[in-house]
Amino acid sequence: MKNHLKFAAAAACGAGMLALASGSASAAVACNGEGQCWHVRGHYTYPAEAGIVIHPDGWKWGATDHFVWRDHPGRGYWRNGVWIKL
Repeated sequence: MKNHLKFAAAAACGAGMLALASGSASAAVACNGEGQCWHVRGHYTYPAEAGIVIHPDGWKWGATDHFVWRDHPGRGYWRNGVWIKL
């Protein structure tokens, strides 16, 4: 009987963790050719001439890279220091 309770408790914990993990938002990192990076939620289609590169969530630039964070609310991208809305 104790094994059944342990199994049920483990299953409940596993289901709870799965629910939390699937509900958490992930944010990819977008960077332009000017060295400006920001977080994006979702997959946007950027104009090819914008030169936007999308990196996975948790991406970090290297010690010799020259990037800056320029997060901005809403959908868009940075171009020549101006936020372009999509």
